[in-house]
Amino acid sequence: MKKRTLNSFGELVFSSGPSGSGKPTAAPGEQDMRIHLDRLKGNKVVTRIVGFIGKETDLEELGRTLKSKCGVGGNTKDGVILLQGDHRDKVLAYLTEKGYRAKKAGG
Repeated sequence: MKKRTLNSFGELVFSSGPSGSGKPTAAPGEQDMRIHLDRLKGNKVVTRIVGFIGKETDLEELGRTLKSKCGVGGNTKDGVILLQGDHRDKVLAYLTEKGYRAKKAGG
């Protein structure tokens, strides 16, 4: 259950919801990540990486690194990293090189 406190201007001051900032980031060897390939409308393909355990800032840093390595745009949100295009092989190679337990998932 989320608890919200608003100041006199109606702005959010405190939230006890699942922000992800409270849990420590697990070591790469303890992370079990899955790499999916999703197709969106308009024949667009997105590489989706799920299973990251840790702080939102560490997720954003990993997402930024993967976007840079693949040379594409993307997004990090709610424990998921999205990369534009099919980059499963590059992502798998990078994550295993850094010590993460990762594998391709899906069809």
